[in-house]
Amino acid sequence: MSTTPAAARGFPLVVLAALCWGTSGVSARIVTDRTDLGPLDVAWHRMAVGAAVLLAAHLLTRRRRTAPDVPLDRPLAVRLGLVAAGLAAYQLAFFAAVDLAGVSVSTLVALGLAPLLIALGAAALGHGRPDRATLTALAAALVGLVLLVGLTAGASAGTAVLLGALLACGSALGYALVTLAGGALPAGVPVTLAGFTGGALLLTPVVLAAGLRLTAEPVALATLLYLGAVPSAAAYALFFRGLQTVPGAVAGIVTLLEPVTATVLATAFLGERLPLGALAGGLLVLAAVAGLYLRPARVRREAATGAPG
Repeated sequence: MSTTPAAARGFPLVVLAALCWGTSGVSARIVTDRTDLGPLDVAWHRMAVGAAVLLAAHLLTRRRRTAPDVPLDRPLAVRLGLVAAGLAAYQLAFFAAVDLAGVSVSTLVALGLAPLLIALGAAALGHGRPDRATLTALAAALVGLVLLVGLTAGASAGTAVLLGALLACGSALGYALVTLAGGALPAGVPVTLAGFTGGALLLTPVVLAAGLRLTAEPVALATLLYLGAVPSAAAYALFFRGLQTVPGAVAGIVTLLEPVTATVLATAFLGERLPLGALAGGLLVLAAVAGLYLRPARVRREAATGAPG
């Protein structure tokens, strides 16, 4: 992980994004419990509301922005297109997986596989292999994630769970694509706005062909607005800002905070019980993320004092 002050500033942004994402599962459950909306409807609402919020923010802040406009050449257009496609695929596949296999199995597969795919993709693109500390944190975080949500997978067998797990693999691929394509873009590129607008446009013909379902139920409607504004527009804006300085492999590990947050919320508001082993797993994930953050600070102090690394 980079030891520059910019990387240290970017790290908390990725952490905050992951914590916001952790509210998505509970939000989607509230919507589906109160309406007849399916995974495709929820995913489309999330992308469309997120795009509208981001467009409004972009227009309101355009006079205050200091970053120069970046020309839209072909490589940049391809990367933004990949971000949009990845976001659309990630959202749709994850909500469909949750509908079939449940939150725990889907989260385990999608978020457990994503950091591995990101690390492999970064190495394949010539960004270098993750260092030993990153690999150690990845291993610890994955063990913690299995302890946190893996027990449910053992108790749930059947075709629906298998299909849901396969969909969760597709979700992990989409998330890895978003992380790799959206990383280290110039500061003047509105990557979040482009990603959500493009993703919403990609999902629109699909949801219209399937029969778009809307809702006027007050709580569900408010929850959909929250889902699009906070764990979507705001969280992804923070995430892409953090990716300007935080390596994708590290960001992938940090986002494992999402299932920790989701489990805490499910325990507090949905009445789900948290076993002791799951609590230990959550603490292990938190320890892995804390280690990634504290290590660069230690390296910077040793460099300043001349101490060995």
